Amino acid sequence: MPEQDDMGREFDIKWADGAEYKEPSARARMLAARWKENPPKPQPFRADPGPRAPRHSSWRSTAIVLGTVAVIILLLGYADFRPY
Repeated sequence: MPEQDDMGREFDIKWADGAEYKEPSARARMLAARWKENPPKPQPFRADPGPRAPRHSSWRSTAIVLGTVAVIILLLGYADFRPY
């Protein structure tokens, strides 16, 4: 009979959401304990990422890629037409 009672029970989410007290998650409890002794330093909403390295021109990158492809095509063509 206990098996039928367990099968007949249904978890009611509305009942659970209506609880007066909700226990914080383990992570929330851990952070609260940590911050009690060592509070975090305030940070802006979006922190400045800092200085960036200068970017190369897109034309320069395109020229390097096309030059490399041209050299490979020439080398393959030379290797194909070379007499043995």
